[in-house]
Amino acid sequence: MSEDLGQVGMRLNQVPPEPGLSSPGPPAPVGPGGPGDFASTPAEKKAAANTIETELEPDTKKATEHADDATGTAQKGFEGWDTASGLKKVADTWDQQVKTLMGRLAAEKSALRGASGLFARNDTGLYNQFASQSKLNGL
Repeated sequence: MSEDLGQVGMRLNQVPPEPGLSSPGPPAPVGPGGPGDFASTPAEKKAAANTIETELEPDTKKATEHADDATGTAQKGFEGWDTASGLKKVADTWDQQVKTLMGRLAAEKSALRGASGLFARNDTGLYNQFASQSKLNGL
């Protein structure tokens, strides 16, 4: 797995605390206009998507294969015992959970990659809408 999973979390979804703040928890409410750093840049979205693709997905797959191998070996060792059928049930549940997780990672990666384009298209659409309705248009 990754050398330092804490760094991956920091890159993907955590914001460093403001200086002088020691208690974790949700940020305090902000005034009109919202916080100045609400949006991430397209480069940050791309970096997060790349982290999912190059670190989280492959590391999750490797961990899954290791767990499947170890569980399969244990199942064979307990053949004929109720423990073997219990391990089979656990392995099946694990495989379903991994499938769900991998789907979620792929969806998040896709959403990150598509977000920049979505915002740009939205901005362009609004500009065109206002420009076509403006009395200043064509002056």
